Amino acid sequence: MTTLSLAGRTVGRGSPTFIIGEIAQAHDGSLGAAHAYIDVIAQAGADAVKFQTHIAAAESTPGEPWRVKFSRQDASRYDYWKRMEFTREQWVGLAEHAHEKGLVFLSTPFSFAAMELLEPLVPAWKVGSGETTNLPMIQRMAATDRPVLLSSGMASWAELDQAVQTVRDGGAPVAVLQCTTAYPCPPERTGLNVIGELAARYGCPVGLSDHSATIYAGLAAVSLGANLVEVHVALSRACFGPDTASSLEPHELASLVKGARFVEAALAHPIDKDRAAAELEPLKRTFGKSVVAARVLHAGTVLGPDDLALKKPGTGIPAARLSSLYGRRLSTSLAADALLSESDMERSEEHTSELQSRYVNSY
Repeated sequence: MTTLSLAGRTVGRGSPTFIIGEIAQAHDGSLGAAHAYIDVIAQAGADAVKFQTHIAAAESTPGEPWRVKFSRQDASRYDYWKRMEFTREQWVGLAEHAHEKGLVFLSTPFSFAAMELLEPLVPAWKVGSGETTNLPMIQRMAATDRPVLLSSGMASWAELDQAVQTVRDGGAPVAVLQCTTAYPCPPERTGLNVIGELAARYGCPVGLSDHSATIYAGLAAVSLGANLVEVHVALSRACFGPDTASSLEPHELASLVKGARFVEAALAHPIDKDRAAAELEPLKRTFGKSVVAARVLHAGTVLGPDDLALKKPGTGIPAARLSSLYGRRLSTSLAADALLSESDMERSEEHTSELQSRYVNSY
């Protein structure tokens, strides 16, 4: 299945790249900030806004360790997840706001409870890199018949095979995104080569979930055939939060969207070089070079390199024929800069051939 339908939009071969602005924890637990991000992502022209839905008691234990102790105000990782929670009514409000702005609303669940909360709100399921081996959750997602978008950052090929097969066994469409779990991700670890490997291996829509904090990886992915591109977004990379250093700022997201549409238009219109050259023949005569007299030349002059020059316009003997004129004898006198023509020269093939060879070997 090379395409899937996501909230009425076709994602896959022949359709524009579906661009997702990922908020994650950039809102830092502020409902107002979460709504502000929806506006920012809509203004940038993205297709979807994506959050993460955390319910601390359902996904974690109080003993969960910090990956990196980034927060001064949260005593534990569990406390941080608790602070990131929104109520069911607040999630409904966020989804409605996204729809008002023309965005597809997505959020990654990290527990069955989060799935239950999101089920009335999302048209597809996004599986984060850390959840790719959570086959029971993926199985439950697939049972809803909604598309499942898999990020592959922490998965081996064998684990990814299992996840994809689990979705397909459940009868749901699947898409797979290359992802590197590094924040920010350096270019040498982006894994752009994997995009094509995913397409060949699974025959489904594929893409890139990028953490490079640049637009370059996303644009490269589009040129390589990515059907989806997901990027983290922050109002500023100076903002507080674990993902802001690997995020795009709003103006960069807008540049990514604009650039992606440019690349798509370019790829959709392949150029026939011969036909393009033929269409530009008038310009070639204007900007091309012709063989001209380098100085005043008298009739009888045997032409050599010092007698000829290459100048515009390209309406005379083409520059490419310069060396073939060496050894030819003028039948008429020429002013400096006069365009040379065949009628200005005598024909003496044997003499000409001998002199051409001498001049070419000398220069």
